[in-house]
Amino acid sequence: MTARVTSNLPDMDWGLVSLILLLMGIGLVMLTSASMSVAENSTGQPFFYLSQQLVAVGAGLIAALFVLNTPTDIWMRVAPLLLILAVLLLVSVLIPSVGHEVNGSVRWISIAGLNLQVSEPARLLVLMYISGYVVRHKDDLGASFRDFLRPMVLVMIVCGLLLAEPDFGATVVMLLICMAVLFVGGAPLRYFAVLTVGVVALLGALAVLEPYRLARLTGFTDPWEDPFGTGFQLTQSLIAIGSGEWFGVGLGNSVQKLFYLPEAHTDFVFAVIAEEFGLLGTVVLVALFSLLVWRALTIAMDAAERNRYYQAYLAFGIAIWQGTQVFINIGVNMGILPTKGLTLPLVSYGRSNLVITIIALALLLRIDMENRGVVAVGRKTRKRTPGRRK
Repeated sequence: MTARVTSNLPDMDWGLVSLILLLMGIGLVMLTSASMSVAENSTGQPFFYLSQQLVAVGAGLIAALFVLNTPTDIWMRVAPLLLILAVLLLVSVLIPSVGHEVNGSVRWISIAGLNLQVSEPARLLVLMYISGYVVRHKDDLGASFRDFLRPMVLVMIVCGLLLAEPDFGATVVMLLICMAVLFVGGAPLRYFAVLTVGVVALLGALAVLEPYRLARLTGFTDPWEDPFGTGFQLTQSLIAIGSGEWFGVGLGNSVQKLFYLPEAHTDFVFAVIAEEFGLLGTVVLVALFSLLVWRALTIAMDAAERNRYYQAYLAFGIAIWQGTQVFINIGVNMGILPTKGLTLPLVSYGRSNLVITIIALALLLRIDMENRGVVAVGRKTRKRTPGRRK
């Protein structure tokens, strides 16, 4: 199998590969620009965060090679085990001797000396389970509310564990991904209406009960009311975006990243990009992410046309995941959404997110290669049909 896949690597969608590498390259450049001052001040090494991110790139590429060599049918067969693994990861982080607290949240566990944010792999594992569930119960989702509610109960358990960390942003993304996959899988809209009312009421109650969450939800509406308190991060982000104007101040010349804008190399790297490259740079970046999501959707539709529904739902879920995370991150930076603590995929500093994002995109490449018949599918080998898109 390995030899066969390796011999067919030139048949990958090199346009998609180039797009992924371009976004990763932009991320590494902007990470370096946004983090040098902070890194030198805190560690004495201006390229500390860049070196850490490069390690994550290497780990992600190694994992991607494994994914490219693994038929996607295998993931469908082991989907229940993947869900169990996701739950175990989320439970383990809540164990006092295992989980590590950072900035008031317990989201990380240490594996081989590396900190892993468990919500990242859990998101992918749950998506792989939900995609398999929809395939197995495709004919029942539209006929029985019970068959719709069963996976959502499991998703709610996962979301409850995420809220216990707490990780409100990851919870929102998880819910959106799973509900989107169930919807395209055939679940009626009326089921979602009932569920949405309950979910919104629950999340609203959780936000009201926790003062810091309520402050985040209300603070973004008028950050200038408390510019040195709850609105500080957003006001600095808006200053950075506004300072960029049309063409930016130039690479490396951002002022806000110099200890004014908190988390400039993680959650708010988009603001640094806007300051250094202006409106033109942000439009190009958004266009690149839009192209990535569009390509994921076309791969999903291609798989559905070939009755490869598990692969179609998985690719669709990845598209929704990436699109949602990009939209929320940019929305937070621009002040149109409350702060969620979500990174910009492939661009922000965040080793766990980067590794899992690379794995998810490798899954997309594998699905596309199977669609076009250039790799083995399960135990059968698909041959390329003349006239199909390459």
